[in-house]
Amino acid sequence: MSITSKVAVIGLGNIGKTVAKNLVKGNRPVIIASREIEDAKALANQLGDLATSAETAEAIKEADIIVLSVWFNTIKELFEQYADEFQGKIIIDPSNPIAPDENGGFKKIIGERESAGKLNAEILPKGAKLAKALGTLGAVSLADTAFQTPEKSVLFYATDDNTIDKSVKQLIADSGFDAVKVGGLDQSIRIEVFGDLHEFGAIGKPVTVVEAKAKL
Repeated sequence: MSITSKVAVIGLGNIGKTVAKNLVKGNRPVIIASREIEDAKALANQLGDLATSAETAEAIKEADIIVLSVWFNTIKELFEQYADEFQGKIIIDPSNPIAPDENGGFKKIIGERESAGKLNAEILPKGAKLAKALGTLGAVSLADTAFQTPEKSVLFYATDDNTIDKSVKQLIADSGFDAVKVGGLDQSIRIEVFGDLHEFGAIGKPVTVVEAKAKL
């Protein structure tokens, strides 16, 4: 698959909008989809000629790489609803398995030692390939540190499929970040919220490549 593979962003929460904006800023065309097509159209119009909008099924069919910028529990619904459309696609999972707690913060909604990456891999549609990526920073840092100079900030990723490394790295680069692989999906817990390599975990902030590699 070429590094100019078509990209679709499904879901327009804070992360989804920021990913789409960063990709356009990096001169990468993007297809935008949401449950509310009018929201997708509005963002595409705002972002200009490199952005187009589509219904979810159409976006999945048309793109080679699908960024599922939705809540963790919604991914299972999408896998079931669009199983046929996902065949042969690279799926990027930035999700974090969290929900608001009673104290105004967030809590993990799966087992303490479980990760969204591993659980989503278990229900992956036939023929699809999964990478955990684009979710290691909060939305504010994802926007504010994209295309940072002189040294870029890092976005970590994990995948069991080495054949998609090049595509994932290019996607991260086009988003304005340096890509650092942490390993297979058994390491994805490290790059999810509360993990040691997530901004809202032990690492505590965006880091450069040198800083990142010191933590691996």
